[in-house]
Amino acid sequence: MQNQQQQEKMDELKTGTTTVGMTTEDGVILAADRRASMGRLTASKYARKIYKLDDNLGLTIAGSVGDAQKIVRTMRSQLNLHKLETKELSIKGAGTLLSNILHGNKMMPFMNQFILGGINEDGGVLYDLDPAGGLMAHHKYTATGSGSQMAYGVLENRYEKGMDHEEAKKLAIESIQSAMERDTASGNGVMVAEITEDGFEVVEEKEVESTLN
Repeated sequence: MQNQQQQEKMDELKTGTTTVGMTTEDGVILAADRRASMGRLTASKYARKIYKLDDNLGLTIAGSVGDAQKIVRTMRSQLNLHKLETKELSIKGAGTLLSNILHGNKMMPFMNQFILGGINEDGGVLYDLDPAGGLMAHHKYTATGSGSQMAYGVLENRYEKGMDHEEAKKLAIESIQSAMERDTASGNGVMVAEITEDGFEVVEEKEVESTLN
């Protein structure tokens, strides 16, 4: 009975989105649409689904906005605490930290999927995580959310090994655009962030729009 009620609650609050992560020789690209939906309602046209956790680390969110914002606050505080007490966590260490947080709450789960992306001495690193804390590494690209199937269709067809950073950025934008064409829960524009040796930077809207047009 409890499991049924929990599932009903998750279905009631389930939201849709499309997020994409890609690795390049220069770092990582994260992209997401801007629509926050709740059932048939477009709750926001300006939702933020990509967050900076550190200068070399970013996170995309798909699912419950409140749960995701709680995770972002927790991760930022925990990463800062590690810096003060010991040393900065590696990208893999940050992924393990988030996995443990999610797994520790699996009886009352955070209703989200996440893409964690960052850069280390070997280049770009990507992980995706499910509500129970499952942690999977990706060497090329990954996608989450209700529009992920459409995004994967573009990525599978167009991705080429050795793509430069700008080509990969354009592909990430186009994969989100493809999802917005068919997934009613995704839409209202694209947000893109890139993580390179220069740090975490949100791509200007004009640059994104020029790719969409």
